[in-house]
Amino acid sequence: MVQLVTRVDDATAQAVDRLVAEGVVDSRSDAVRRGLALLVDTHDRAKIAAAILRGYTLIPQTDEEALWANDAAASMIAEEPW
Repeated sequence: MVQLVTRVDDATAQAVDRLVAEGVVDSRSDAVRRGLALLVDTHDRAKIAAAILRGYTLIPQTDEEALWANDAAASMIAEEPW
């Protein structure tokens, strides 16, 4: 496992220590790992969303495809017991 070393301001360290004390994270290191994982995941999801948007911009769905999707969604909702 690679070790990363960084510095944070006192307010951030105190906020992380509160998270540890409240049981939100196991340790400062756990908080950093979770934060980095969230940052990477958010970035990756934004790239995927941009690629999907580019695809729909280059090849928009047809009216027939939109109608099919709406009909399928309405059918699934109608089948719900609520």
